Amino acid sequence: MRSIFYLLDVAPYGSEKAFGLLNAAVVSIGMKVIVGLYADGVYLALAGQESRALGVPNLSDIIYAYPEIEVLAHEPSLVERGLFNRELIERIELVDEELFLEEILTSESIVLL
Repeated sequence: MRSIFYLLDVAPYGSEKAFGLLNAAVVSIGMKVIVGLYADGVYLALAGQESRALGVPNLSDIIYAYPEIEVLAHEPSLVERGLFNRELIERIELVDEELFLEEILTSESIVLL
């Protein structure tokens, strides 16, 4: 099976990168698809996102709508931002540095937007 790793390293709102990355991940279903949340990308892992005031789609809805997509959050990035004790979306898997890098290195393709 082919595999692809999408790396999100920017905040989910304020630019279209996260929206574009998630949509690219959706069209890749059929392969093993992993979305890795790193650096400011880990903000997407937080539960209870409310984006209506921003006038943009709620990106956590995309995560819930496509269970075929595996979503990993880089635990050290959460800790660095003081988010480790915050409630996360149920579908998010916390991983340490070693496992995060292993998933990147074992994927056949890596996409950075």
